[in-house]
Amino acid sequence: MIAIELKGRKAFITGGDSGLGAATAKSLAQAGADVAVSYRFKSDAADQVAAVARSFGVQAYTFRLDDISDTNEVDAVFRRVDLELGGLDILVNNAGTDGPRALCAESDISAWRQVVEIDLFGAYYCARAAVARMSRQRRGVIINTSSVHEFIPWAGYSAYTSAKAGLSMFSKTLAQEVAATGIRVIAVAPGAIKTPINADVWQDPKGLADLDEKIPMGRVGEPDEIGHAVAFLCSDLASYITGITVPVDGGMLLYPDFRKGG
Repeated sequence: MIAIELKGRKAFITGGDSGLGAATAKSLAQAGADVAVSYRFKSDAADQVAAVARSFGVQAYTFRLDDISDTNEVDAVFRRVDLELGGLDILVNNAGTDGPRALCAESDISAWRQVVEIDLFGAYYCARAAVARMSRQRRGVIINTSSVHEFIPWAGYSAYTSAKAGLSMFSKTLAQEVAATGIRVIAVAPGAIKTPINADVWQDPKGLADLDEKIPMGRVGEPDEIGHAVAFLCSDLASYITGITVPVDGGMLLYPDFRKGG
């Protein structure tokens, strides 16, 4: 029988206190991995995620990470990963923000920069710390949470789309650099997923219907569907996969307006 097996692996998920990060921590724990999640403000939520993970018989930890764009803070939290988690086999760069909506010509420069520093530089800092550890053991997996908006423009969110497109090419370049050391690097591009960050859309019947129309599968995705995809990609079942972006989007990238011939 083929099954996703991560027993004995050590996984660190940034932004793991809610949404996709929490679902990913749950899926990795279900597959047998010990997990640690970082959080910024919601310690209670992070503790809840850890409790769910422990219910599957694994070890689980929570680490506060106030500013993922600060290299000193990132280095400090990775030292805690070393000490408390006891190693690192899997990094899931999930922490991110889409920032305030503003057309490019009207956007605040500092807000624009902050999105890029969190979504792109933060992932880079964490990946750099992970590679230093994984290269010594000559194995590891880095998952970068991107978005369908690395492919699809999104008016009003130019910082977010730029950061995610940059994260995609960073993932490919890093994968090329570290492949010979046994480290795999993969980006995952979620589509519309039912998380707290977009609750105003999916909790509104009309907004949800409009969104469903943009998705060939006709529905918004569930967080666990991202978590399950990540668990598979982190497992040995995906041992020959690296350097790509994997859309998990219900077909959103398939140009749904052309379903009836355009």
